[in-house]
Amino acid sequence: MLKPLSESKWNYETAAHLLNRAGFGGPPSQVEKLADLKHDQAVALLLDYEMVPDETPDPDWAKPDPERMARLRDIYQHGTPEEKKAAQQAENKQQNLWMLELRGWWLQRMARGPRPLQEKMVLFWHGHFATSTDKVREAYYMWRQNELFRRLATGNWGQLLADAGKDPAMLIWLDQAQSNKQHPNENFAREVMELFALGEGHYTEYDIGQSARALTGWSLDRINQAYIYRPFLHDNGEKTFLGRTGNLDGDDVIETIVAQPQAARFITAKLWNYFTGQYPTDELNTALAAVFRANGNNFQPFLRVMFRSEEFYTADIIRNQVKSPVQWLIGSVRMLECDLPPTLVSYGMLRQLGQDLFAPPNVKGWDGGVTWITTNTLLARYNDAEALVQGTLPPLTADDFAKKPGGAGGEKAMKFLQNVRMGGVNLEKILTPDERDSKDTLVASLQHRLLQSTLKGDQEQALREFLDAKTQLTDPDIRTAIRLVMSTPEYQVT
Repeated sequence: MLKPLSESKWNYETAAHLLNRAGFGGPPSQVEKLADLKHDQAVALLLDYEMVPDETPDPDWAKPDPERMARLRDIYQHGTPEEKKAAQQAENKQQNLWMLELRGWWLQRMARGPRPLQEKMVLFWHGHFATSTDKVREAYYMWRQNELFRRLATGNWGQLLADAGKDPAMLIWLDQAQSNKQHPNENFAREVMELFALGEGHYTEYDIGQSARALTGWSLDRINQAYIYRPFLHDNGEKTFLGRTGNLDGDDVIETIVAQPQAARFITAKLWNYFTGQYPTDELNTALAAVFRANGNNFQPFLRVMFRSEEFYTADIIRNQVKSPVQWLIGSVRMLECDLPPTLVSYGMLRQLGQDLFAPPNVKGWDGGVTWITTNTLLARYNDAEALVQGTLPPLTADDFAKKPGGAGGEKAMKFLQNVRMGGVNLEKILTPDERDSKDTLVASLQHRLLQSTLKGDQEQALREFLDAKTQLTDPDIRTAIRLVMSTPEYQVT
């Protein structure tokens, strides 16, 4: 089990598969660069991203602001009703602007950043530790959590679980900041086992209550906007959690969870599904968990084995995963070598497609897979493809912009869009003169670039019938051909 892929099977198709899954895809030149390397070198190029400089600057506001927090607290505690209302309105407006900027900042990192696998892992952890700005309501906290996932993207499992639990956004999201020894809050205690590390059936209600007691003391310094341990809130009594007894604290809870064999099986199965589009068999999951355990519960060596394994490149996995909205949008602009739409447009498109970054639907995150595709979202993908290729605004409505904390403001967003301009695809950049003149060559080139495969018979026939009706190919014809390929079922999977 988990045999290394034979070098004889390392080619353009398997290199494209690696780039699509361990990143967000790319143009033929990037795929060819990987294919020209040995397989282990290609994996290392993506996985050992610490060797690649990333000089992306942080947003200007992405830092603690004790003065602002103290001023707001004073107004909320001592201000008049009018002062409180005015302060809340101003704060909401500012947070909405910052959240919009944060979304654009992250999308640009995914689309243009030098470390695609790192950003792909940040996206995974964001869905795994699903935390929403709708409740957190502080852009700095959402950025800070995003940076935590980036810093520990392929790090140690125990450290990530502990740091994610102490993260200010998580402390607010699952109410751990309110927990104390008189009233232990069980939300994080439950979700860290059910959703983050073990899965249902591998703990009891008693374990939840005992771990909630142990986690008391994990709190939030709201003025300095940082985790703080408050010993006077901690329950110092004896507890028994997953068979371990003592005056346990939060770190003991995390350590005990990670020590469970199920913890390795749970997270390796979820990662395998994220990167392949299907959950592993019991036999394969056992092998994956063994690799993870043998490498000290560290993700980087585990991913290296996974991405080099023959099992990762089987026919039932390659080009058989439905693209998430983010994968669809980022992959499209990377393969088309065009600009990412303006942040407000990208935000509206992703919400319309069902994946609002920093606002997952619930604590379980997005279901993913085939649930990404509905009649409405499929039509939206086709419309968005036309917008990307033609450089026109997609058909967005006020409902495609959140009317809630962290959103972009509905009707106000629509008015702003009236002055937004899109870039479109530079045909001379992605197609040679011969590819733009010859219909056969054009079809082959578009399939090579956008699918790394070929269209199904009826899909290819429809494309060729459109082109055959043209006496001579014009730029609008070529743009329509690109849109037609992007509107096929084959393009919705990767």
